Amino acid sequence: MRRFLAVCTFILTAVPLWAQENVTTFTLDNGMDVVVIEDHRAPAVVHMVWYRVGAADEPPGTSGIAHFVEHLLFKATDDLESGELSQIVAANGGTDNAFTSWDYTAYFQRVAADRLGLMMQMEADRMRDIRLTDRDILTERNVIIEERNQRTENNPSGLFTEERRAAQYLNHPYGVPIIGWRHEMEQLSMDDVMSFYRTYYAPNNAILIVAGDADPDEVRRLAETHYGVLEPSEALPERARPQEPPQRAERRIVFEDARVAQPYVLRTYLAPERDSGDQERAAALVMLAELLGGEGATSYLGRKLQFETQTAIYTAAFYSNVSLDDTTFGLVIVPAAGVTLQQAEDAMDETVAQFIEDGIDTEALDRIKMQMRAQIIYEKDDVSALARRYGVALTSGLTVEDVQAWPDILQAVTEDDIIAAARDIFDRSNAVTGWLTSPQVQEVSQ
Repeated sequence: MRRFLAVCTFILTAVPLWAQENVTTFTLDNGMDVVVIEDHRAPAVVHMVWYRVGAADEPPGTSGIAHFVEHLLFKATDDLESGELSQIVAANGGTDNAFTSWDYTAYFQRVAADRLGLMMQMEADRMRDIRLTDRDILTERNVIIEERNQRTENNPSGLFTEERRAAQYLNHPYGVPIIGWRHEMEQLSMDDVMSFYRTYYAPNNAILIVAGDADPDEVRRLAETHYGVLEPSEALPERARPQEPPQRAERRIVFEDARVAQPYVLRTYLAPERDSGDQERAAALVMLAELLGGEGATSYLGRKLQFETQTAIYTAAFYSNVSLDDTTFGLVIVPAAGVTLQQAEDAMDETVAQFIEDGIDTEALDRIKMQMRAQIIYEKDDVSALARRYGVALTSGLTVEDVQAWPDILQAVTEDDIIAAARDIFDRSNAVTGWLTSPQVQEVSQ
């Protein structure tokens, strides 16, 4: 077994983790960026168009418009009837979908490689030629409102998350939910939609990513044919958002809801994101999150609080490292029966302080690094995951070079880097602490 593990370790460390990614990039004359990730093992491709616009770029008063427009792009265009694009993808044996975040909106299809030109033709059509009716606005607005009902209004955890983010970001639009505030969603109009669409849905605000069995020269030819003829947006604004003022005191919220069956404590700290050419601090925070709360049975919080003291039934730490602006580092504890939220929070803080005092478990760090190397290598078998990794990064201010450097930067993180990151990040004056509970539990806790 030791010899087997040694061989595996050699395989995982023999070459840089990105070395097998064959990536080609170029830009069309109209400003559209193109990334081709070659993998010729199967005759299939993933075709993705990413727009550098998300919920954090919405005009004030129109929250939810980015997600609303994403829905509406499955309606009719100059050349396609409503729903026809997805029907054609399915008829050709493929799958398609779209998604919206604070920093990007993306559309994708996974199809046989010889259908790539057809995908570009249809995607280019809806990039600039969407054709909407008042009925489309009304019916799809009802759809997104019902989506909010299901995911947020009927979910105490969803409502709690909205309140926590709003407390975290007083000025930055990351405090506005992607789905939108209901009272603003109800007022979204055709004018709102078309203004947003005409401004942001343009080749000079888009990144085309093709991953799989694709030849870069052929992708260039097809992209120039279908996307290269589209006019860029002349009204594309600079991507500058309101930034957070300095936080000078801890913010706390208690969210009570009779539907809460399992109370918990969640604290998030403002944290730096990965910046182009400067990803080392973010890499240390990734390792910190994994060591503290990555796996219940092996993480520091899990061992101490779930198994040794049985104070909690669940613990976690998380860090969202890819973000255009400042992101968050979070801690979660779900108390065991008979443990109050205050006791759970105190135990969490004491354990984090003890983690910093104890220092890093070298074997645990080595194990996590090996797991990350393996995960990145296994990910190479999934061209959709590869395309998404590049798309998320490129729409969030990073470059292809940053994406390719990231795995080795993670491996270079030292124990001192992690402790330094922990001492810096765990500042209660830069945090929001939230309790999700029911009125009955809150009464008992007091």
